[in-house]
Amino acid sequence: MKVLITGGAGFIGSTFASACLDQDIEPIVLDNLSTGRREFVEGRTFYRGDIGDAELIDRIFADHPDIHATVGCAAKIIVPESVAEPVMYYRENVTKGLSLVESLLRNGCTRFVFSSSAAIYASGQGITEDSPITPGSPYARTKAVFEGALHDITGGTDLRAVSLRYFNPIGADPKFRSGLQVSKPTHALGVMIDKYLAGEPFPVTGTDWETRDGTGVRDYVHVWDLARAHIHAVKDFDRILPAGRGGYLPVNLGSGTGATVLELIKAFETVTGKALAHEIVGPRPGDVAGAYADITRAIQLLGWTPELSIEQGIADALTWMERRTLMLSGDS
Repeated sequence: MKVLITGGAGFIGSTFASACLDQDIEPIVLDNLSTGRREFVEGRTFYRGDIGDAELIDRIFADHPDIHATVGCAAKIIVPESVAEPVMYYRENVTKGLSLVESLLRNGCTRFVFSSSAAIYASGQGITEDSPITPGSPYARTKAVFEGALHDITGGTDLRAVSLRYFNPIGADPKFRSGLQVSKPTHALGVMIDKYLAGEPFPVTGTDWETRDGTGVRDYVHVWDLARAHIHAVKDFDRILPAGRGGYLPVNLGSGTGATVLELIKAFETVTGKALAHEIVGPRPGDVAGAYADITRAIQLLGWTPELSIEQGIADALTWMERRTLMLSGDS
């Protein structure tokens, strides 16, 4: 089996490509390397280019007419950047995404797995796929807009699409073939690691949220578990969405329980065996109590449950940060 992975040199895409290789699935990687890393595609079938390049997509399918499905991981994902450059985000995430879909249909590839995001939801606990779509940034809105387009396109063509809505990916490929390519990630665990290595206190932003201990809650899921979910979606695609009538299905991918900031600190201390210095500060502008997923649909339809603990995600993230500079030739 062959799978086309757009954005396959990035964090999620490269991890899924590694999972494919472990399952005797051949990944065909397309990436323009604007944020992805060439080191992550070494030894893999790789095309450097853009998802909006219709001629290149046609050439890929001419070279590999037996591609079973396409997994769309190519996207711009930085929220502050999306606020500063919304036109670019709509062009990259929506306009070029639609060009890719058009190319897939032209080449008869009707199985599409889309890397979406839980950022399209408001904060809440036990969020289901039917929860209100209320994106809070241009980035999140491009994901929601493209999902809406997929819903319409699958209703009028032979395209079938599964949208996997990720919550908060952490960790790295357990074999450390790839990981987060950025040197200073801005999510909570990334900041925690930076502060820990620098010997500085980690800021806990608010303790009065309506959560089980008053600190914000986030739903952390190991990136390898995300990769496993993609394997399930690709292998079982025709069972999930039978051929001949289109179809669209969104699926949440998370832990199903979430972790508060204090719980994340405790898990970090368990992994390192050391106390993590932290300080209580006020909420930042735009902060919310947070959210975690209801993953019933993933369990029932994909046959998927997360297997790796938050402690494993922290341990793998720490190991990756140690190995990153050895593997990557320079910062992206």
